Amino acid sequence: MSDFRLWHYDGVTAVRREVLLRPAGTGFVLEEPESGWAGLPADWSDLTVIGLQGDRSAYGHKTVPGWRMGFSGEAPADIATHLPKGERYGRWIDRFGLWPAAAVFIIAAALIIWGALEAPAAIAPLVPHAWENRMGDAMVGDFGGRFCHTPAGDTALRGLAARIDPGHEARDIALANIPMVNAVTLPGGRIILFDGLVQQAKSADEVAGVLGHELGHVRHRDTMTGLIRQLGLSVVLGGAGGNAGNYLNGVLSLSYGRGAESAADGVAIDQMRAAGISPAATAAFFDRIGGKDEGTEARAMSWLSSHPLSAERRRRFAAAVKPGTAYRPALDQAQWQALRTSCASDPKVAKFWGQSF
Repeated sequence: MSDFRLWHYDGVTAVRREVLLRPAGTGFVLEEPESGWAGLPADWSDLTVIGLQGDRSAYGHKTVPGWRMGFSGEAPADIATHLPKGERYGRWIDRFGLWPAAAVFIIAAALIIWGALEAPAAIAPLVPHAWENRMGDAMVGDFGGRFCHTPAGDTALRGLAARIDPGHEARDIALANIPMVNAVTLPGGRIILFDGLVQQAKSADEVAGVLGHELGHVRHRDTMTGLIRQLGLSVVLGGAGGNAGNYLNGVLSLSYGRGAESAADGVAIDQMRAAGISPAATAAFFDRIGGKDEGTEARAMSWLSSHPLSAERRRRFAAAVKPGTAYRPALDQAQWQALRTSCASDPKVAKFWGQSF
């Protein structure tokens, strides 16, 4: 051991010393024979790794700032066994190994994302309705006075709502002067039908199917679930570099959304059955807006859509038609015309100039 020389800084002076290491108890003492200098005893457990590069090693002291000890070459076995090991990836990763640690990270990440996807369904029912209602009321303001109102049109819409939603699960059902073939459910049980949907529909029965679908979202509190899920995914995936987090967030939330959409279709079919309205018209509506999209490409693209394929929805509504059942229209012809002309006949409604929502 006397042939093994090290360099040392004691943290008090700037003098570099060529020292020898003498074991002492559970540690050692560094000594410089030429000058007679001897350092304070140090314990092996006090050493920390400063750098290990090639055949050069340097160590510090946990409690003495500026204390340094180093050497070149390979330390003798009786010293090397006491020296702390370098941390290549991190203390606990080095302890278990890179690949086992990576597997733990992957499993933990999967569990966190699964929780972000599944937990909102359990959390949403716990949100007080008063909070959700206030949120929906605030969102209504984004429609900027585009709600259509005429005496006959309002009566027709109330009649349609009474057929599909006799239990008044929806807090409000309105028609907006927006030329998109769509409808939305806001928090707090607010359903908004777009005039583009009403104009595209061939009968009130088709609109009844869409209204029943939105009622399903109200019943299951899907909008609140979606908002909570989006918040959770944004937090979990926010650290992903570039746009990767946003893309993954969107794909995961849309994929879950298809399950909610399918469940909402089931509510629509049940409500139409209870109201004595034929689902055949809704099946025809899906056929008209893309019900023949059954190819491989269409099915692949369905993974980027929040709704099931129109062809699948068409088949489901068509299968719900019971032969021999005496169905009656959702609205009579006069009521249907009043609903269709409501936005065009309302002089006070704000016109749509292409703004996005």
